[in-house]
Amino acid sequence: MIIPDMDKREFLKRGLAATGAIACSPQMSLAGGSGEKLWKWSKEGLYWSPTPRGTKCLICPNECVIKEGETSVCHNRVNHEGKLYSIAYGNPCAVNVDPIEKKPLNHFLPGSKAFSIGTAGCNLACMNCQNWTISHVSPKETRNYDLMPDQVIAQTIATKCQSVAYTYSEPISFYEYTLDTAKLARQEGLKNVMVTGGYINEEPLRNLLKHIDAARVDLKSFSNDIYMKLSAGALQPVLNTLKTIAEMGVWLEIINLVIPSWTDDPVMIKRMCNWLIENGLSEYPIHFDRFHPDYKLTQLSSTPVGVLTQAREIALASGMKYVYIGNVPGLDAQNTYCPKCHELVIERKGYTITQNSLVKGVCRKCGEKIPGVWE
Repeated sequence: MIIPDMDKREFLKRGLAATGAIACSPQMSLAGGSGEKLWKWSKEGLYWSPTPRGTKCLICPNECVIKEGETSVCHNRVNHEGKLYSIAYGNPCAVNVDPIEKKPLNHFLPGSKAFSIGTAGCNLACMNCQNWTISHVSPKETRNYDLMPDQVIAQTIATKCQSVAYTYSEPISFYEYTLDTAKLARQEGLKNVMVTGGYINEEPLRNLLKHIDAARVDLKSFSNDIYMKLSAGALQPVLNTLKTIAEMGVWLEIINLVIPSWTDDPVMIKRMCNWLIENGLSEYPIHFDRFHPDYKLTQLSSTPVGVLTQAREIALASGMKYVYIGNVPGLDAQNTYCPKCHELVIERKGYTITQNSLVKGVCRKCGEKIPGVWE
């Protein structure tokens, strides 16, 4: 979650101040017409092309064409004098130390901590977004930290985190900041975790994945029509992202938020699981998360636990090996079981690991290798 103001001050007092990083509210000046100065946290963007109608961003399938002084649909890319700039570079509005289980990642360094950062902006527009106060606005409208990539790495080390997580909003929308920070993290022996909707074009994705160790991807629906109505995106680019992540050897976990009357159709869930299996993704975890009313879907009720249990049963019967239920405390379905002998190998209570009997990623009872990144 986003750090409240009081926690931010204490965080700065104990952490950021020691490294010389400064938190501040952003300047409100932004490049408008020709000759005006760029905002302090601007950096020339990657993957764009000039067109007669403006600069065309090529990072994600939206491929916004942005006129002089205007902003992209993700709220943090601008056209200044014919060039594309990111205005989200080094100014996250959310900074925290999180358990890796909160991402959630169940097969990636269990029990470890992730230094988590996120800026304002997102290239999707989900009606159910729980972080809509930052994802649907520009960095001009949030209270931000002044935290450049080298300072992120310093804080990750100082807080004894094993990874940097790019999260809370959408790391694709703050692509340059994510990429540069991830490169520095790798140099220091740290892991990089991307929490994303996966709505990105192939070339920038492949370039970024060279420096990413784990990705948690939201597969929001298995219907293109629902994707467009719910999130203002398309299904196929996300499916392409899933295949590319696996192909490049990055650890992958998939989230499917089960929203009543939107994504709770058993036939669609079955079709989704079949696609995952047919594309070689059966051993990557899938999490069926409970929906809680938020943002533009407050008229709906929370997902019944029975619907989540049914989704899990469909996935297991289809051949998915590791199927979890999220946002429902106390269920056995948040634990990891060996698919061969059904032994409990990792027990979780909320975000806490209460038992881990894996030995170098192997079930102690039967010797079955459990896929993941364990050490």
